[in-house]
Amino acid sequence: MPVNQLKPPWLKRRLAPAGQAPQVRACLARQGLHTVCQEAHCPNQGECFSRGEATFLLMGPNCTRRCAFCAVGKATPAPLDEAEPAKVAQAAQDLGLTYVVLTMVSRDDLPDGGGGQAASAIRCLRRALPGAGVEALISDLGGNGPALEQVLAAGPSVLNHNLETAPRLYAALRPQAAYRRSLSLLSRAAAAGALTKSGLMLGLGETRDETLAVMDDLREAGCALLTLGQYLRPSPGHYPVARYLPPEEFAELAQEARSRGFSAVASGPYVRSSFQAGRLWREAASARRDPCGGHRA
Repeated sequence: MPVNQLKPPWLKRRLAPAGQAPQVRACLARQGLHTVCQEAHCPNQGECFSRGEATFLLMGPNCTRRCAFCAVGKATPAPLDEAEPAKVAQAAQDLGLTYVVLTMVSRDDLPDGGGGQAASAIRCLRRALPGAGVEALISDLGGNGPALEQVLAAGPSVLNHNLETAPRLYAALRPQAAYRRSLSLLSRAAAAGALTKSGLMLGLGETRDETLAVMDDLREAGCALLTLGQYLRPSPGHYPVARYLPPEEFAELAQEARSRGFSAVASGPYVRSSFQAGRLWREAASARRDPCGGHRA
C-alpha cells in the first residue's frame, strides 16, 4: 500500500551550496542542452551542479513513453538536432569533465530508437576529451540490435541500461517496456565486451526476494555495475511510494549485490544512475584488469 506519512528523517538533508551551479546552468543554456538532472527532478541536482557536473539528456526533454514513475516530459518530441552531439562535447569540455554521463529519452518515433544520436555524441566526446570516461545510459532502443551495435561501436566506457524494477511491476510502471528485452540488451552488450551497468528504484512495491532475483538476472546477463536507490514520487500525479527503505537495508542489499559478483555497487536512498558514476567505473575497470583482486565482470 502507498505510504501516507512524511518522508523519514534519513531523507532530509541540507541544501547544497551554490558552488559552480551558476556556471553549469549558464553553460547548458549557452548550448541549448537538457539534463536529466533537471528534467527528471533529480534530488542530487544541487549537489552535482555545485561540483560543476551535469548528466546530459539527449534528444530533447520529451519522451515517447509513459512510465508512471518518471518526471520527464511526455509531449511529442521535437525533430533531432544534428548539432546536439557536438554541443554536448563542447559543454563537457567547457565544464572540464573527466567523466561524462549521457542519458537519452526513449524515441520510439525514430527507426533506430535514437541509437545513432547517442553514438554520435559518444564519438564527439571521444574527439573533444580523449582522456575522459564516457558512460551511455540508453533506452532499450525498441530492441533494435543494429542500433545497439552502433552505440557499442562508438566505444562507451560503460553501457548503462536500467531495469528500474521487478518484472511483476512492469505493466503498471513501464507498460511500453519489456523486462526480457532489457535484459537481452545488457546481455548482448556484455557479450560484445562492453562494461555494463544497470539500476533499480526501490520502494515501488517490490519484495526483497524480487530484488534479489533481479540481481541474479543481471549477473546472468553479465552486468558488472549496479545502482540501487529510493523511489521518490515526483508529483501527486505519479506512481505512489509503497515504502521508504532505511539506510541499513540499502547497505544489506549492497552486500547481497557484491556477494553475487557485481564489480561495483552504489546503494542508498539518494543513489541514482549517475551517482558517483566515475568512481564505479574505475572500480569495475580495476577489477577487470586484476580479476584476482576483485570480482570478474
